[in-house]
Amino acid sequence: MTKISSPTIGLVAGSLALLATNSAAQAACPIQLAVYGETRSGAEIDFTPTGTSATVTNTFRMILDNNVVLDGIAMWTEGSAGRPHGSLMYKCPTGDVTGDELAACTLWEGVIYSADDKGVAGLLPAEGVEAPKNLIFPDLGPALERSTAQGAGGFTKVPWDIFVLKGCQE
Repeated sequence: MTKISSPTIGLVAGSLALLATNSAAQAACPIQLAVYGETRSGAEIDFTPTGTSATVTNTFRMILDNNVVLDGIAMWTEGSAGRPHGSLMYKCPTGDVTGDELAACTLWEGVIYSADDKGVAGLLPAEGVEAPKNLIFPDLGPALERSTAQGAGGFTKVPWDIFVLKGCQE
């Protein structure tokens, strides 16, 4: 048997190995370490481990232009039709807050959906599960356009509803 040695074949094999490694690394990213981006506005979503919360299943932050940061959480509703109910909040008071205070600083609420690269829809997974390729925040743009965080001193670029997986935090 003749051994074939070629710089081109070596380069192609090395590139394929690198692609397989990158795909495996991205595929192995759990949702609590995922980073998503929205191309129109440049907004990003960074997930972080939630910790020991009995009700919050996902914790994240949405970073808009002008360094405006929205704090996000998801809590699964109970029942047979449970859904990941998400909230995005801006400059909420800390400590013992009332429902009215929380409502005043909540800019968006709704179910957070996911979609794979073939367009198959699902729901935001809980921590420990592989990060989906896309996240969908229904009516995010219109809600943020009406918010107190937009305009003078706030963000100026309104994101669309779909965020794409960009990578995984170390």
